[in-house]
Amino acid sequence: MNLLQDILNQDLDPTETQEWIDALNAVIGADGPERAHYLLERMVDETRRAGGHLPFQPTTEYINTIPTHLEKRNPGDAALEWRIRSLIRWNALATVVRANRKPGELGGHIASFASSATLYDVGFNHFWRAPSENHPGDLLYIQGHSSPGIYARAYLEGRISEAQLDRYRMEVDGGGLSSYPHPWLMPDFWQTPTVSMGLGPIMAIYQARFWKYLEHRNLMPVTDRKVWCFMGDGETDEPESLGAISLAGRENLDNLVFVINCNLQRLDGPVRGNGKIIQELEGVFRGAGWNVVKVIWGSYWDPLLARDTKGTLRRLMMETVDGEYQACKAFGGAYTRENFFGKYPELREMVANLSDEDIWRLNRGGHDPHKVYAAYAEAMTNANGRPTVILAKTVKGYGMGGAGESMNITHQQKKMDDDAIRAFRDRFNIPVDDDKVAEVPFYHPGKDSPEVQYMLSRRQALGGPLPQRRQKTESLPTPELSALEQITRGSGEREISTTMAFVRGLNLLLRDKAIGPRIVPIVADEARTFGMEGMFRQIGIYAPFGQKYTPQDADQLLYYREDQGGQVLQEGITEAGATCSWIAAATSYSTNNYAMLPFFIFYSMFGMQRVGDLCWAAGDMRARGFLVGGTAGRTTLNGEGLQHEDGHSHLLAGVIPNCRAYDPTFSYEVAVILQDGVRRMLTEQEDVYYYVTVMNENYSHPDMPAGSEQGIIKGMYLFRDGDAPLPGGSPTAAAQPDKQGGSRVPETDGPAPRETTAKPGEVVKSAKASAPAKSLRKDKLPRVQLLGSGTILREVIAAAELLEKDFGVISDIWSCPSFSELRRDGYDAERWNRLHPEGEQRVAHVTQCLKDRVGPVIAATDYVRQYADQIRAFMPDGKRYTVLGTDGYGRSDTRANLRRFFEVDRYYIAHAAIAALAQEGKMHASDVARAMKEWRIDAEKTNPVGV
Repeated sequence: MNLLQDILNQDLDPTETQEWIDALNAVIGADGPERAHYLLERMVDETRRAGGHLPFQPTTEYINTIPTHLEKRNPGDAALEWRIRSLIRWNALATVVRANRKPGELGGHIASFASSATLYDVGFNHFWRAPSENHPGDLLYIQGHSSPGIYARAYLEGRISEAQLDRYRMEVDGGGLSSYPHPWLMPDFWQTPTVSMGLGPIMAIYQARFWKYLEHRNLMPVTDRKVWCFMGDGETDEPESLGAISLAGRENLDNLVFVINCNLQRLDGPVRGNGKIIQELEGVFRGAGWNVVKVIWGSYWDPLLARDTKGTLRRLMMETVDGEYQACKAFGGAYTRENFFGKYPELREMVANLSDEDIWRLNRGGHDPHKVYAAYAEAMTNANGRPTVILAKTVKGYGMGGAGESMNITHQQKKMDDDAIRAFRDRFNIPVDDDKVAEVPFYHPGKDSPEVQYMLSRRQALGGPLPQRRQKTESLPTPELSALEQITRGSGEREISTTMAFVRGLNLLLRDKAIGPRIVPIVADEARTFGMEGMFRQIGIYAPFGQKYTPQDADQLLYYREDQGGQVLQEGITEAGATCSWIAAATSYSTNNYAMLPFFIFYSMFGMQRVGDLCWAAGDMRARGFLVGGTAGRTTLNGEGLQHEDGHSHLLAGVIPNCRAYDPTFSYEVAVILQDGVRRMLTEQEDVYYYVTVMNENYSHPDMPAGSEQGIIKGMYLFRDGDAPLPGGSPTAAAQPDKQGGSRVPETDGPAPRETTAKPGEVVKSAKASAPAKSLRKDKLPRVQLLGSGTILREVIAAAELLEKDFGVISDIWSCPSFSELRRDGYDAERWNRLHPEGEQRVAHVTQCLKDRVGPVIAATDYVRQYADQIRAFMPDGKRYTVLGTDGYGRSDTRANLRRFFEVDRYYIAHAAIAALAQEGKMHASDVARAMKEWRIDAEKTNPVGV
């Protein structure tokens, strides 16, 4: 302990100290605690002005925040609620134990709900409103490991059958229950997925914030609905759990309540065995501007604390670390008498008249329904404009006795022997006969029993059952594709990026009267990077308290305009926070009965990779919206280097079953994808979301080819038949070289056409010969199929020109906006055919496109080879398939040099085509060698995959 703390702990004049305390109590009695607080603040300020730099103490004594005389009393039937709680405990235990007596090692958790049963019971009975005509309903983020207890309550209410309980964690054949809260698998029941620890808290914060956003934009009426988030004290070690609590305090999210189940244990042992997790969390949350309510001790402690006139018991409570508290509950009353109260003679004397059983019964606050009710009532009536966190001290494995109560191994307990189950039955007075204990039967008192009727009446008073989930809302019309004509038609000589095309398309959708107000643009402090700063003035940046300053650029057209009714969510540098805002908006159709369409645009490298767990949870939640990966590709975001250049986000997106991922090249592809997403998510109300990558490379865009829409959505369409001219003019015009320069010799300085001596119809095979004459018949020339996506499709187009000009090879060019969708389509067809051997056989879209085409297939993208390699299985029989990609770490350089380094530029693509033709006997090895010489391909160049 430091010198300052030693001085502060010394009472140099106890008489004077008592006089100050008496004076303070007089102020409290006469004018209330607020006046006393004001005076203390003035005293502290005066002390600091005099040079006394008093340290800030963010924590209070290790006792309940709400004094006993100020507690709001629980109006419920205490005896009946205890009876209900006991039945729920039993059925939750039976659910897990019965599951693990079956073959298959199904797993499950008993201890988490055992510690938090009272926390849930009080909320369900008295506080949590369901959606109804009179109230929009509260939203619950239920601690994932407590799901058996939620099922057990629903069973008593008649919402879940005994057969379903007996199929806990057995979902494959239907009729089972999910291991944890999973809306995807139980779409009418669970509201939010939470068991990936840390995600629930951060999602809850941004959900509460999004409700404020809707209220301030007058899209949702102002109500007293709240977001309740349950978490464990061990879960607070996850960065996401506490990473956004300052936002909640800063924006006064008084519609948010955290309930932290402080059972002092995480998965393997104590949370803070050598410290005090409740005190630590109190300081963290209070420093972030939260209202902190500690519920540490139950009512049995009240008489002892009332007798603690000298503060010795309070002192001991502060001195005792969590590891000791855990031991006291694990080893019983005699141990606690000796090793806790026995530390001070006066405390040993205080409990002398208590039996060991009485000492063991001294309860923790989280198991006392009266203390919990008082804390919840404080959270509901909190009028100071702050979010509330309730720190409830509990016992992990409460009721499990020697089978795991307060033991390090308790989290992993999923099996209990007959003696432990019998003890649990006796402790909670469950009417199960001795000869039935071994079966661990479920117990239901009957739908007309006092217990069930009480439960149903309480839920009816609160609007209905919870949790419950809404699947559909109003359907909104999809704008015609003609509404996006500005980006479906070519750009002419003007060069734009697909990022610019996306932003233009987004602005067009914002003008739509039906869906414009529903759009939520979200950025993580990169709006200017993506050319979205025009939205600052157009629709404003959401600021809950408006703009209190004059922005530095107020005299400019596109100034930084913040507004309480602003539409853009400018989240700052937090991809996780922005994704949570996106999730809140993307699930608004369910939580608010009001569909929204969020667009979160981010650096693609810092999206799927950084917040992949949230993206997976979004799929579970049946989110609907657009994730837009900007500056995508490993060679397009040139100069940024290894950590910034994305070459694999499409692989990450592709594993999320309901995520539709696209990598468009041209503006019309962006338009078609946008319209398709609006149709599927807002009109058809499909539970899908879209990941679209866009680039910052500028080039001209052709008009949309007639009839290409379905191919774009399916993932592949014919951009140019080899027998036709390139859309928009010559191949050269459609694929200009990178204008950044670099060490790559510009193609205008490449091998010049030479006169040929070839005979009509002859393919040039000699390395010394020149390109074939233009008069040769195309049907006699070698042919290849070239596939590409994103900006590399332009390299593919340029490669086609090289092949025809220098080697007389004809190329069919295919744009493949989604290799992921092609893979899904192919496997769907493959599965159908396997299961329907006598039915009409389906053909994968890839196969259908290429089956009548001549020549080997070459694919190149700005992503790792595995991305385009996904469709290899669906190549028509005998088709040779070569894939080029950007495997390896990124580099800083020009686009041209990066594409050369990763071997995905036009020269490498064309070379791969010549090599494939040579392997098929359509050309010779000498042609491959000549291509390498004329296109300056170094066979000894460093492999980009090397590390």
